[in-house]
Amino acid sequence: MLEVNSRISIPLKEFQFTFARSSGPGGQNVNKVNTKVTLHWPVTETESLPPALRERFLERYPRRINRDGQLVMTSERFRDQGRNVADCLNKLRDLILAVATPPKKRKPTKPTKGSRERRLKNKRQKAEKKQSRRGGWQGE
Repeated sequence: MLEVNSRISIPLKEFQFTFARSSGPGGQNVNKVNTKVTLHWPVTETESLPPALRERFLERYPRRINRDGQLVMTSERFRDQGRNVADCLNKLRDLILAVATPPKKRKPTKPTKGSRERRLKNKRQKAEKKQSRRGGWQGE
């Protein structure tokens, strides 16, 4: 079970892991052992996420989701499979937590009197500076 927070948990049977040979350092170990982990999760079909959370997830991470509606995530950070599986699950937990709280609605506000006065004062100063740069051509 992947425990995201106290209200959201995802059973591990929803995830499909595939393993491949990793790139990078590791010597002969890289050539012999399948340590790279790819996680596939059918995020569009899962019942583990509330519908509103699922919609926010799909809206925020469209590039991570393939045509079949599966989230695809890889990890080859470590030299053994178990730690890479845990790394994938931690990355997924962080992605879900990032969209777990709904965004707050913005209350439209008006500019304060002081901010309007500062803006107009700055506009006057710039206008005066440019006005002082003007000068008639004194030729002849």
